[in-house]
Amino acid sequence: MTIRHQVPRPELPPVTVRGGLDDLVSLVSGRRWAVLTGAGMSTDSGIPDYRGPSAPPSNPMMYDEFVSDEANRRRYWARSMLGWQSFGRAEPNSGHRALVGAPGLVGVVTQNVDGLHEDAGSSPVVDLHGRIDRVVCLACRTYSSRADLQARLQALNPAVDGYLPAGAAELDSARLRPDGDAVVDHWHDFRVAPCEVCGGVLKPDVVFFGESARKEVVADAYELVDSADVLVVLGSSLTVMSGLRFVRHASRLGKPAAIVNRGPTRGDDRATVRLDAGTTETLLALRHRL
Repeated sequence: MTIRHQVPRPELPPVTVRGGLDDLVSLVSGRRWAVLTGAGMSTDSGIPDYRGPSAPPSNPMMYDEFVSDEANRRRYWARSMLGWQSFGRAEPNSGHRALVGAPGLVGVVTQNVDGLHEDAGSSPVVDLHGRIDRVVCLACRTYSSRADLQARLQALNPAVDGYLPAGAAELDSARLRPDGDAVVDHWHDFRVAPCEVCGGVLKPDVVFFGESARKEVVADAYELVDSADVLVVLGSSLTVMSGLRFVRHASRLGKPAAIVNRGPTRGDDRATVRLDAGTTETLLALRHRL
C-alpha cells in the first residue's frame, strides 16, 4: 500500500507587515541584492503553488516512494505526462521579466523547477531544486530532455484521455501541480519509458520531498547570498528549511532581508521589510522606482 503524504501546513502567526514599497525601494537602492523565489513567483504564469492561501491540499511523491516501488513510478509518470501538456507551455510572467537586468541584482536562487527565470533572461540563476525540463537515469546518470521523454511516453500511452477524470474534456487547472505533474484517476496500466542508454529508471532532475539538494548547488546558492548586501524573498512561505536557511544565514551575517509573500512565512520574524503582497505587482513597482 502506498502511503500518501500531505505537504505540511504549519500553524503560522498572522502576517506582521513591516513597511511598504518605499521601504523596499530604500532597502535595495544603491545596494547589491540577491533574490530567493518560491512557487508564488510563478502563479501568474498559471503554475499553482503548494501553500498559498487558495492552494488545495496536495500529496507530492516522496523520493523513497518513487525509487522503491514500480507502481509509484507508474503513478508519477502518468501524472507527469498529463501535467506536462500545460506545464511545458508556461511562460515567464511580468515579475520574472522585471528581475532581468534590475539595478544591483546579483542573481536569483529559486526553489522552483519551472525554468522560467532562465527563460525570462535572468543570470545567474541557481536552480536549488533542479529543473523539470531535464530527466536523469538513476543507474547511469545520463541526462536527457523531458520534452523528448514526453514524446516517448505518449507513444507508449496513446489513450491520454483515459487518464483524465470521467467526463473531463481537458486537464482542469485545479489538478495541475507546481512540480509539473497533475492529479489523475487512472494510472495502473500506464507504461513507463526506461533509459535509452542502459534501460535504467528515469527520474525528473528535480529534488523530491524527502530528498536533499546537491551540495554543490547549495554551495552556489550560499555564495550568491554572500555576495549581496540584501536578501529579497519573493513568493515563498519558507516552510521547508531548504529556503529558510538562507534567510537565517543572511540574518547571522547581519544582512537585512525583505519578504514579499501572500500569507505568513517562517522567516517573518527576521524580515526588515515584510510586504503581504503579490510578487508581480511588487516587482513591477520596484523596477519602476529603481
